[in-house]
Amino acid sequence: MSISLKQMRYFVAAAETGRIGQAAVELNVSQSAVTAAIQQLEGGLGLKLLDRTPVGVSVTLEGGRFLQQARDILAAVAEATRRSRVSPLEVDGSLRVGVTYTVAGYFLPRHLMRFAATFPHVAIDLFEAPRTVIEQALADGALDMAVLLVSNLRGSAPIAFETLTRSRRRLWLAPGHALARLDRLGLADVAGHPYVMLTVDEAKSTTLRYWDAAGAAPNVLFRTSSVEAVRSMVAGGMGVTILSDMVYRPWSLDGQRIETRLLREDIPTMDVGLAWARDAALTLPAEAFRDFLRFALTGVGHQRPDERSMQPSILSMTAAS
Repeated sequence: MSISLKQMRYFVAAAETGRIGQAAVELNVSQSAVTAAIQQLEGGLGLKLLDRTPVGVSVTLEGGRFLQQARDILAAVAEATRRSRVSPLEVDGSLRVGVTYTVAGYFLPRHLMRFAATFPHVAIDLFEAPRTVIEQALADGALDMAVLLVSNLRGSAPIAFETLTRSRRRLWLAPGHALARLDRLGLADVAGHPYVMLTVDEAKSTTLRYWDAAGAAPNVLFRTSSVEAVRSMVAGGMGVTILSDMVYRPWSLDGQRIETRLLREDIPTMDVGLAWARDAALTLPAEAFRDFLRFALTGVGHQRPDERSMQPSILSMTAAS
């Protein structure tokens, strides 16, 4: 069995975007190259990792298990590459990081643990707050950096940001739900059923934007800031919801199952990224934190195409010294 890092990277991109074409665009390769790599990976593993649908691809049960393993492998390789280029012991000091609720609960902890182990001389002070409060704190210099849902940012002039990862949004429903029997689902189908609305981290306004764009409206049964409340109500068959893969778990707290379905519409992804004051000079700990997350999520440490700043990378600074 021969499996390459390229095959895993292409599979992760396709799984996270939900579309072979979009994965090809982000990887800057052809669709046929992505398809061939995934087929070779499936052949090497003897597993079906993705289901092909009229609206894209979805991860199978086996694919979901392998997806996390592939992410960990790519992150470990990226970290090993980074370690060979900069000494973490050279970086010390403090770092004030703002985080929003979803990031704090479903994204950051495992990366923080790895960062703390890699950069033992950097002390991180975390501050959880709504996006608007964090943006103001960055502009005022009260925070050095933030990890938040950059898909909610509006291109505020004082704030620079870059995207680290995109999480696809899908329909959540109980296995026996009427919508589970339909092959092609759209928002018009969902509108006829009770909907559980998550409100935390501006989820309500984000949801209503893409519903409005489709000329439809959800039949809201209940609004809550608790992801676990949404999960339990959906698993119990009380309603459905549309949320990102980042917060998805196949079971509710009481052990009931939750399934997901892709929708016909182009539902926007939930994008997590870094933000900082545009005119601020990043400290070495901030540079290290930014580059660490870049490596962990993308395998690269140089500027990303969507970055709004021309700050040099700590890796290039160290290599040149």
